[in-house]
Amino acid sequence: MPETVLAPPETTAPAPGALAPEPGPGLLPKVVFGLLLAFCLTPWASPPVALALGLVLAQTLGNPFPAFTKKYTAKLLQFSVIGLGFGLNAYAAVQAGREGILFTIASIFGTLVLGYFAGRWLKLGRVVTHLISCGTAICGGSAIAAVGPVVGAKDEEMSVALGTVFVLNAVALFVFPPIGHALALSQHQFGLWCAIAIHDTSSVVGAAAAYGAEALGVATTVKLARALWIIPVALGTAYFFKRPDVKVKLPWFILGFIGAMLLNTYVPATQVVGPWLVQLARLGLVVTLFFIGAGLSFKTIKAVGPRPFALGVLLWVVVSTVSLYVIVQL
Repeated sequence: MPETVLAPPETTAPAPGALAPEPGPGLLPKVVFGLLLAFCLTPWASPPVALALGLVLAQTLGNPFPAFTKKYTAKLLQFSVIGLGFGLNAYAAVQAGREGILFTIASIFGTLVLGYFAGRWLKLGRVVTHLISCGTAICGGSAIAAVGPVVGAKDEEMSVALGTVFVLNAVALFVFPPIGHALALSQHQFGLWCAIAIHDTSSVVGAAAAYGAEALGVATTVKLARALWIIPVALGTAYFFKRPDVKVKLPWFILGFIGAMLLNTYVPATQVVGPWLVQLARLGLVVTLFFIGAGLSFKTIKAVGPRPFALGVLLWVVVSTVSLYVIVQL
């Protein structure tokens, strides 16, 4: 009887010139990520600490779950903002919002005009200039995400604008509280300054929470009122960029924040669970900032380039210094 010879299993060789698939993250980055995430849920973690831990992880071992953190960062922030509404009184919020409306209007339109001329001076593209200007003027990444489809922004243009804003957000979260203490700003003054001069809601709330409870209330209210300007700015963008057929979405989580604030003010039963919901929201914010830091790798920073980053820094410095001067003088 002839001997049966088993042939070795066939293997598919990569095509000539094809890139081999990148190996997935090892066990160590995953374990460290889990430990750091667990620490962010403890009372010892704060928004700046969480952001710093995420940044360190991104620059050393790398983020082992980039798709996960990218998917849940925005959602977690939105639900955290809604939860913070259970710690605010509607009457105080209206007063804070009323005071910040003039700052909001002046700073938004001033930033957009300054950004237009600064972008031309730096010889940047019209789309990138407008995205960075809108991100600085209104609410960072949320504004860029809303305006990007309106102007037909490419992925590269969106990445550059978002990278610029995220880097400056990280800097602001560490820099603003020490400046506020050095200048002896009141809780109200600091909260107002954060809402105007810091881009993303996450960093605004994080910096204000590090300064005090009153600063947090003022900053959150004024910033979310400011975020509503996404709608008129996006509509104006559609007009000037000659894209009248685009649809502008309402930031739904702002309505949730307002609803939570009204419940806390007018429904006594809500006030019993309100403090627990606020505490849960603050934990959510800490985790959000850890996710943001973990996603801000050196590759992301390097991809921004010097000229877009110069525009972002110029606008941020002007808005920060002018708004601080006006607030101190009032």
